[in-house]
Amino acid sequence: MSTVRRPDHHRSAPQGGHRAAPAGHPAAHVAGLRHVLAHLVTPLLMCIGMGLAYLGAFAHPAPHHLPVAIVGSSRSAQLLAQSINDKLGGDLEARTVPHRANAVEQLKHQDIFGAYVMNATAKPQPQERPQGQTQEHTQAQAQERTQGQTLERPQGQTRGQTRGEARGEAGGEAGGPGAPELLVATAGSDTSASVVQKIFTPLAARQGAPLKVTDVAPPAEGDPTGQGIFFLLVAISIGSYASVAVIGGAGAVLPLRLRAALAIGTSVVVSLIGTAFAGPVFHLVDHGLWGLWGMAWLYSAGVLLIGTGLHTFLKRWTTLGVMALFVMLNFTSSGGIFRPEMQNGFFAALHSFWNGAGFVEGLRSHVYFDGYDLSGHVWTLVGWLLVGALMVGLAGLAERRRRAAEAETAANAAAVAAAAVAATVPEPRPQRVVGAAAPGTATAADETTEEEMEEAVGV
Repeated sequence: MSTVRRPDHHRSAPQGGHRAAPAGHPAAHVAGLRHVLAHLVTPLLMCIGMGLAYLGAFAHPAPHHLPVAIVGSSRSAQLLAQSINDKLGGDLEARTVPHRANAVEQLKHQDIFGAYVMNATAKPQPQERPQGQTQEHTQAQAQERTQGQTLERPQGQTRGQTRGEARGEAGGEAGGPGAPELLVATAGSDTSASVVQKIFTPLAARQGAPLKVTDVAPPAEGDPTGQGIFFLLVAISIGSYASVAVIGGAGAVLPLRLRAALAIGTSVVVSLIGTAFAGPVFHLVDHGLWGLWGMAWLYSAGVLLIGTGLHTFLKRWTTLGVMALFVMLNFTSSGGIFRPEMQNGFFAALHSFWNGAGFVEGLRSHVYFDGYDLSGHVWTLVGWLLVGALMVGLAGLAERRRRAAEAETAANAAAVAAAAVAATVPEPRPQRVVGAAAPGTATAADETTEEEMEEAVGV
């Protein structure tokens, strides 16, 4: 008799005797779907976090209290600084400095990010010296014009002229002979220098002369934009936090002290790779490679130790945790693309103590600014390394307590199992000497018969 097949049996059963679940059955892949959805949470959270961090930090850059200087101590310089503060208050903070050398020093200390020198190329004109005036007096007047310290008010112009007029005419020094100059330090921040240049270019145009831009701290030839340090930070960070997943996952069976040693060793390798990239491979810096390696190792070791310690607590969420710490919040607050003066208050605040900012600003100080404030940035990196050591110590305590709890649970389970076995197995009877049985006790023949009966019933 032929077998009647149901309509949904259009496929033959797979080999091995297991028949596939009917197509379209709602309960066929529930477990697998739940598993996939649970793991999709991590990349979706990464997407949200990266979007919030990068767009929040980089989408709308604008100056916030960006310090600049006007070179000169005359009324014209003071009026120009005051007009900038009145018109661009909150965006720029203009101050006056007496001499060009003072402005250069403040640029190299990153106290300011631009200095406007009015009539920078003015020179004394001996043939115009009035009769009886000394040459020293003429040279003093020329120096004042060079520093933008003279202001000739046109006839009929009142002392109470508008600040907007002062901003244009004072910048031009009343049509003085010199061309204006803008001092910047692009090694500190190319984007900040560009913003300052856009602000002061219209002032130079009112003088009828092109703005001369002088870079007092240019970056290395192999890093014309000065942003190579930031991308070096990216490379070292990825090598560090990606290694955390390997050490914490594949090395989970290893003791914590051995995992910590692997983290330290990996940080040495990652920092050496970063130093090779910065020096002989791409020439991002032209000197100070040993100092660069030291800061790269401090940074990488801190990231690896923190991640290794966090893995004990976060488990499968460790990747998301280290990305939030060392990518989302780290890259955006490092100052590698926009300095904190070009960002909102949240990322500007992080810049003051985050490890990525410590690495970027420390490397800039070491390579371009003669080590100014280098110790503060190095201590930032050391602080994060100490946090990593503390995190590993806490992880060791947690794992020790976990092992003790597991051992206690195993001992309790073994005791329960032994008690259960003891309850089901009859107690052994003492052996008796043949022929010396006490009155009223079973004989050896009786015991043999009883054992045979127990074996028969499977006791």
